[in-house]
Amino acid sequence: MTKILFVIPLILMASSASAQTQKKEGHDECARDVSRFCRAQMQDGDQIILACLKQNRAKISKACQQKLASHGQ
Repeated sequence: MTKILFVIPLILMASSASAQTQKKEGHDECARDVSRFCRAQMQDGDQIILACLKQNRAKISKACQQKLASHGQ
């Protein structure tokens, strides 16, 4: 019984770390572009940042442009 009580928190921590990694990977392509072109809007929410990236589409990296396109933006 003691082993089960020890293993359950480890499983929960591992699944939480995995979810955070997956979430972070989705933003890596545009992170540098956001900090370069949309720094002033970083606290205004995702939709405002997305609008900023679209507005600066000609300047952002190819990887970020591809990420936006793959999400229909």
